[in-house]
Parts: sequence; C-alpha cells; structure tokens
Amino acid sequence: MEHRAVSLRLPVPAQEVLLALFITVMQVQGTIVRNAGEVVQRPLTDLGNLGYVLLIVSGVVVAVRRRWPVPVFVTAALASLVYYGLDFPDGPGWLGLFVALYTLAAYGDGRRSLMIAGVGTSMLTIGWLVAAADIEPRAAIGWVFFRIGASVMSAALGESVRSRQVIAAEAQKRAELAERTREEETRARVDAERLRIAREVHDTVAHAIAIINVQSGVTAHVLDKRPEVAREALRAIEQTSSRALREMRAILGVLRDDDGDDNDRRVPYPGLGQIDELTAKAREAGLDIKLEETSPAAPLPSAVGSAAYRILQESITNVIRHVGPTRVTVALNPGIEVLEIRVTDEGRRPAPGDDPADPHLPARHPTSTGSSVKPGRGILGMRERCQLLGGELDAGPIPGGGFEVRARLPLAPTGSRL
Repeated sequence: MEHRAVSLRLPVPAQEVLLALFITVMQVQGTIVRNAGEVVQRPLTDLGNLGYVLLIVSGVVVAVRRRWPVPVFVTAALASLVYYGLDFPDGPGWLGLFVALYTLAAYGDGRRSLMIAGVGTSMLTIGWLVAAADIEPRAAIGWVFFRIGASVMSAALGESVRSRQVIAAEAQKRAELAERTREEETRARVDAERLRIAREVHDTVAHAIAIINVQSGVTAHVLDKRPEVAREALRAIEQTSSRALREMRAILGVLRDDDGDDNDRRVPYPGLGQIDELTAKAREAGLDIKLEETSPAAPLPSAVGSAAYRILQESITNVIRHVGPTRVTVALNPGIEVLEIRVTDEGRRPAPGDDPADPHLPARHPTSTGSSVKPGRGILGMRERCQLLGGELDAGPIPGGGFEVRARLPLAPTGSRL
C-alpha cells in the first residue's frame, strides 16, 4: 500500500492573509495593552476611531504586499505619518510598515525599489521627528529612533534577500548553460566519432569490394582455361576479405558495450607501414603501380600516417573501380613541415579495336570533366581527412587524360585526430 506524503503548507495567498491578520491584531491589541492605565494625549477612538482605522489599514494592506509592493509601502507609510502626526498613542503600530519596507526591497527591481525605500524612509524620519518635537517625557523619543533604525534594517534585510535570490538565479542559469554546453560538446564528439567510423568503414569496404570485384571477374574468365590463375584470384579474394573483416572489427569495436575480443579491439589502424601490402593488392587487381617514396627524417605522427594510408587506399580504389588496369604513380614526399602525397593514373587504356581518339576513353573518375557519373563519397572523405588535420586536397583530371589526387598533410596536425 502506497503512503503519499501530504503537504501541510498553505498556499501563498492564504499565508499572506494570515500574516496580515496577525500583524493587524498585534498592532491594535499591542497598542491597547501598552497604553492601558495611562493617560494618552489622543486615544484611538478620537476623530471617529481614526487610530483604530489607521492601525487596521496598515496591517490589512500587507495581504497584497507581494503583488503591489510599492503601493503597500506607500499606504503603510502614509498611515504611519498620519498616526504619529496626530499624536495617537505609541505602540507596535509600525509592524506593517516594516514588513512593507522589507517586501519592497526583497521583491522589487533593485535600484528603483531602493530609491523608493530611501526616499520613503527619509520622509518618515522627518515626519516622526517633527511629531516628537514636544513629546513628554523626553526619554520616550528613543522609540522614534527605534522606528528609524528598524526601517533602515528592514530595507537592508530585504535587499540582502533580493541579492541572494539574484545570485542564485544567475548561478542556476550558468549551471543550465554549462549543462547545455556539455550536452552540445558530447553531441559534437558523438557526431565526429560517427563520421570517423563512417569514413573508416567506407574506405575499408570500398577498397575490399573493388579488389574482390576485379579478382572475381578474373576467376570467372579463367576458371575453365587456367585453373591455377583462378586459384590465385580466389586466394586473393580470401585474403582481402579476411583483412577487411579484421579492420571492420577493429573499427566497430569501439561501439561494443562488452569487453569482446581484445585481439580484435587492439588491431592498430593501418598506416604507411602497410603501403607495400596495399600496392601489392593493387597490382594483383591489374594496376601497374610505380611507388616513389622518400624516407622521412623522423617518424610520422600516427594520425598523419593513418590519414595518408586512407588517402592512398581510396585513390587506388577509385582507379580500380572507375578506370581499370592502367599505370599509376604514387609519390610520397615527407618534408620538414608537411607530407606531400600524389597519386596519378594515366586513364583507361583502350581495348583492342578501340579508337584511341575516342573522347569516351579517358579516365571515368566521378569528378572527371564531361562524366555523367555523380560524385561519390570517396573524394569528399579524403578532403575531410585532410581538413581535420589542417591540410588540403585537390583532385581532378590532368591534361592528356588521367586523373591526379594531390594532398598536403601537416606533420604537426592542427585539427582533430582521426
């Protein structure tokens, strides 16, 4: 059985009404008790019970202090000035005024409310002192200074409460802003990681599928006539698919919730150390690759090496997919500040019987001039890799036929890691 907690707290309007009734009773009853048995200059019943009316008004008006703090203060202040100006008996008739002053400072708008409270307190001070000029006995004037001091303290206490509320509200806003900023940063990191994984998956799958496509075509062509060549092509398909699966497990391992296979998760991302294997697979796919490589003076950063490998892989994959067997030159020139990469192909070679002057024979890259093939994600992915490291990439057809990809990667990357 569920036990629900019942709140005994009254609504705010009910609390305000009870406070106003309490103050009213305290002002009226307190004044009567304090002056009981004493001869007063003007009893509360004079002038049509005006003393009672002023005490009641200054107490009842507190019920709407939160909604109209300035009118409530003005009403209580005028009631006090009239009350003491007409020499009605002293007593706790200032309770409503002090609560109104506190409310004005606590629930006002800061500077304007303090200015109203300061002007009002000054006028009250003058009025109280003038009314007490002929007070007897003179020792009773101490109550006048008490009222002045209590008025200043009420305003100061209200301002202190308002300041704390403002500080708390600003702190809450800063906390909410910081939370939103953290959420946006987390979302940005997730998007960046998703984009990185998408690029890795694209490069791995596209390269593997291109190699497998070529080798399967070779297998289908020579299966009956040259089984040994078909066997080599099938072995190349097996090795390519196996390596692609290992790379896919390494790439997607970060998405696992469990520990999984540590051997799969710890497979390093490819780098320029695997360039010989990459060119060997390309040769098996029918490319005539010439590698022009200069040894770097110092080891390349892992991010640069990985990006360079993926750019070479995607460039070679594009040649295999869109051109077919042709001559490709791969140049790597690591300088002091940048690594320059250039991949150039000579375009599609004419088949026996083709007219070399046929304008449809040059390379059929997605960005070739006059090509009807829409641009793919390959070149966009390479350009994104370069931009993440603060580098640049250009790709396009070259005069005389063929296609060239040129990339410059800073050796001190300025962007995000891959």
